[in-house]
Amino acid sequence: MSGVVYDAGVLIGAERNDRALWADHRVRLEGGMIPVVPAAVVAQVSRSPRQAQLRRLLRGCDVAELGEGTAHRVGRILARACTSDVVDGAVVAAAIDHGAAVMTRDRSDIAHLLRSAGSKLPIIDV
Repeated sequence: MSGVVYDAGVLIGAERNDRALWADHRVRLEGGMIPVVPAAVVAQVSRSPRQAQLRRLLRGCDVAELGEGTAHRVGRILARACTSDVVDGAVVAAAIDHGAAVMTRDRSDIAHLLRSAGSKLPIIDV
C-alpha cells in the first residue's frame, strides 16, 4: 500500500480540531506520505472560506480532480454496487488509482463499493 485517501469524516474531524486526527495526519506527512482527497470530498465538506482548519489540512494533501474519465469510472463503480453516492464512489476510485487505504467514518458503504469494484484495499476507521 502506498498511501491513504481521506473521506469526508477526516476533513470534518480536522475542522473540529480532533487532536488524534491531526497527530495521525502529521505522522503521515513526516513519513513522506501525502494523503489524497478527491475534489468531490472537498465539495461535500467545504461551506465557508472561514474553515481555517479544513484549509490547513488540505495544504498537506493532494486534491484529486474529478475529470471526465474518472467520472465515468465512478459511475461504473456505483452501477456495480447498485448505489448512487458520487462522493463515496470518487473516494473508492482514488483509492484504487493510488493503491491506497481509505480513511473514513463510513466503513460499511466504502467496504461495499470496494468489494463491488473487486478491490481488497484496507479501510482505516476515523
